[in-house]
Amino acid sequence: MNQDNPAPYETITPPPAQTLAQPVFRPYATYTLIGICVVAYLLQILTESILGVDILALWGVKANNLIEQGQFWRLVTPIFLHGSILHIGFNMYALFYLGSTLEKFYRRGRFLVLFFLSGFAGNVISFMFSPYPSLGSSTAIFGLLGAEGVLLYQNREIFGSAARRALSQVVMIAAVNLMIGLSPGIDNWGHIGGLIGGTLFAWFGGPLLKVQRIDQPYAITDVRSKREVILAGVGVGLLFFVLAMAVIFTRGG
Repeated sequence: MNQDNPAPYETITPPPAQTLAQPVFRPYATYTLIGICVVAYLLQILTESILGVDILALWGVKANNLIEQGQFWRLVTPIFLHGSILHIGFNMYALFYLGSTLEKFYRRGRFLVLFFLSGFAGNVISFMFSPYPSLGSSTAIFGLLGAEGVLLYQNREIFGSAARRALSQVVMIAAVNLMIGLSPGIDNWGHIGGLIGGTLFAWFGGPLLKVQRIDQPYAITDVRSKREVILAGVGVGLLFFVLAMAVIFTRGG
């Protein structure tokens, strides 16, 4: 998920010698999510230091037996919790990098939907296939990675020839990180679920960019309708909710 160079499609200009008009945009939703994760981690450290127990993890970690007993919030709360400074550092770097780019195209509301749906989907798949407790925002971050790939593919005419190279890079990053996720102690099922959830929402509800005007400078607009976005969000959310309920039912919860 980590990339050393800026996303290639940020500087693409259609066609040559033209400029793509984009307003200055601050990814405040991304900053807010990072802030929540950092504050939550500080509270985790504080409660463990003072009380001898990580209160936030105690009440928020993905724990299958407790989810089966009705603590459904544990399918969402793990995305704000982390187990170490290295864990949160890696995830916040990836969130900043991917979120800053995606939020520009998704805008804040839809970006937040993407983030939460990805995290929820990841924790549902982890709940289905992994018996171990888990926490971390990497479920949602894998969803952002999938959404970046969809954005590049569906809008490859807008982004130009560099879209193929950028898309190949996204696929490679996802594959490498999934391979790393095979290591002990990493919830790779959560990563897979987040990737699936984010990709699904992005495919049916992500930005579809079109050239808005043909004079210089070029400007683009998102022609995806609000109805499509709502249906995509509800559909993906219901899909993973039904999967979670089916697991609880079959396990006799």
